[in-house]
Amino acid sequence: MRTKFTKLTMVSSLAFAAAFPVSAMALDANAATDLNIRSGPANNYSVLGVIPTGKTATLDGCIEDGTWCKVSYDGVDGWSYAPYLTVSADQQAYVVTERPSTVEVTTVTYEDTEETLKDERTGASAGVVIGSLLAYAAGGPVGGIIAGGIIGGAAGSAAVEPTTETVTYIESNPVDTVYLEGEVAVGAGVPKEVTLYEIPSQPEYRYVNINGQTVLVNAENNAIVRVIR
Repeated sequence: MRTKFTKLTMVSSLAFAAAFPVSAMALDANAATDLNIRSGPANNYSVLGVIPTGKTATLDGCIEDGTWCKVSYDGVDGWSYAPYLTVSADQQAYVVTERPSTVEVTTVTYEDTEETLKDERTGASAGVVIGSLLAYAAGGPVGGIIAGGIIGGAAGSAAVEPTTETVTYIESNPVDTVYLEGEVAVGAGVPKEVTLYEIPSQPEYRYVNINGQTVLVNAENNAIVRVIR
């Protein structure tokens, strides 16, 4: 009887495991740029941590529209913007939002019990602009970085180090937050409609607060060159 029970338990365990498809498994995902981990799947949730460029996080699933994914990195659990996450298939890297059908990702849900998105945007200043950041990094689309095999290199090297004077000036002259769809990242393009503010000590750059984070922007092409964390 004991032997039969053991065999039955093993069969039951196999059947239980088979009930979960490959898509229910966590995946390794790399960050194409220094990528925020937020407390919820939207651009105005608080930042809990950062996945450094090229580092690997655990991807537990993405929301139904695929734009935000549940991740874990260095003990921090939260949500990151999918267009800056990559997964591997057949020894190649793919942006999560452009992955092949062979890479299945679990669909996960998030319930905002405190209506954070609604409350924060309702309380924002009347000057807030709702638009979209262009998902670019290191001067080109994330997909181009991956194809060129330079992920973890060029994306990070595009960042500019602000001077002490610049940081002091920005801290002394805060500006209203602008909410834009997407995520702030080095290389992302800021829409022309967004007002940028001059920096006396570094006139080649401008600054603005996007999605709750201050960023330095190249005055010539409106590309983010630094996220001041």
